[in-house]
Amino acid sequence: MQPVVQRLSSLRRLLRPLALTFVGIVLLSLGVAYFFFFIYRTATLPPVFSFITLQFLPLWARGLVFAALGLIVLAIGIWQLSGVAVISLDARDTSGEVVLAYQRDQLHPRMTVISGGAGLLITASLGRTAQLLTCITPVQDPVEYYYRASSLFNFENVVFVVPTLEPHEVFVELDDGQRFNIKHNIAHDERLAQRHVVNIYIGDEHGPIATPLQVTRVALDAIAAADVIVFGPGSLYESILPNLLIPDLRDAIRRSKACKIYICSLMTEPGMTTGYSVGDHVRQIVRFGGFTPDYVLVNAPRIDAEVRRIYAAAGQMPVFLTPEEYEETAVSTTDRLTTRDILIEGAKVIEADLATAVVQLTASLDHPGEGRTVRVLRHDPEKLATAIMEVWKRQ
Repeated sequence: MQPVVQRLSSLRRLLRPLALTFVGIVLLSLGVAYFFFFIYRTATLPPVFSFITLQFLPLWARGLVFAALGLIVLAIGIWQLSGVAVISLDARDTSGEVVLAYQRDQLHPRMTVISGGAGLLITASLGRTAQLLTCITPVQDPVEYYYRASSLFNFENVVFVVPTLEPHEVFVELDDGQRFNIKHNIAHDERLAQRHVVNIYIGDEHGPIATPLQVTRVALDAIAAADVIVFGPGSLYESILPNLLIPDLRDAIRRSKACKIYICSLMTEPGMTTGYSVGDHVRQIVRFGGFTPDYVLVNAPRIDAEVRRIYAAAGQMPVFLTPEEYEETAVSTTDRLTTRDILIEGAKVIEADLATAVVQLTASLDHPGEGRTVRVLRHDPEKLATAIMEVWKRQ
């Protein structure tokens, strides 16, 4: 009761104006009533007017009905008015300034990331822009790997949680019928380079697991509390889709009102996403996750020719937006700007510069003294953070 009284007390400066307004409305209503009474007595009106004016009720009942409706509308109006900040113009400020509006400070959002591998570590750098960043690791990975890897970085406000109490194996089925454990390193198997995945499930080579999976409470709480849920960056079938195969976690994501952002892969993956476009990636999330991301961040095709040749030699092609994929455009209007958003599968697609070419040093486990350097394309943490925060502000 106290919050209601406190809110209504904000109208104390409006008591006299409201009283005068009420008296004016009553007098105006009497004038309108006499006018309609005159027309009703002197003119022939359609039968519908008899129903509108409640002629089928006695006079006292009509008055009671209209009075009750009037009080309800008046109460709603007063309640909405009490939510408006009221500033007396008679109050003089020595600064000579008048406050015209208030704007609530935008707090850092609570973020939950669903990804894996190096992509999850890249997204973990978002912790400095979030109240709390919860990274849900893939169902097939032990969480210890991420804590050990994160010890090499100075992450802030970041925690890693597992989706289930124990890891579970994830298998994919290729377009030729072969089934592989997702840990098979399919992308580096030259025999499978021209293949692509048609199905993914939690289980073994014989089929999906039959027993239900128990989701951890921390994972469900992270989804429920999130303002933003980020999917990626990372391999579509290794890092993102495995957790969407868990029914309870998938349902929690679907129920969540958080802004859902999918960071699309930079390159196709041989044997898994060969020939995939942006739309194909989004459609797999819709298929296995049962929801459509609110936004899809796509790297604009600004890729160095040398880097492109290196990836082409490995059977990988850039994943970017083509006009043929445009389903429709949606007009977004704000106070200052009107823009057209590209929609694919109902998700708004935003193209931006999200990647950076880096020199990667790799070493052989069999021959530790041997190593090689190669230029690779990676999502840039700074660029990703900027893009995600811009989408959050836009939302």
